[in-house]
Amino acid sequence: GASLMVRGLRTLSDMEYEFTMSLMNLNLDPEIETVFLMAYAKNQAIASKLVKEIARLDGDVTKFVPASVKQTLLEKLKS
Repeated sequence: GASLMVRGLRTLSDMEYEFTMSLMNLNLDPEIETVFLMAYAKNQAIASKLVKEIARLDGDVTKFVPASVKQTLLEKLKS
């Protein structure tokens, strides 16, 4: 039932991917609007894939995610 999607952009490749997705979403439902927000420079190099890999290798992800996200991520990796 959502009519608005908020997507974060870090790089030009993110923009290309997200723009393509937003066009597809519009084709599926013309009522869906997508808003793009640029990431702060300090967060541009952080990708969820990399954070997951650090956690999977028992690295410290504290400076990349909030405590609640870290806890959920570690619990998910245990299962």
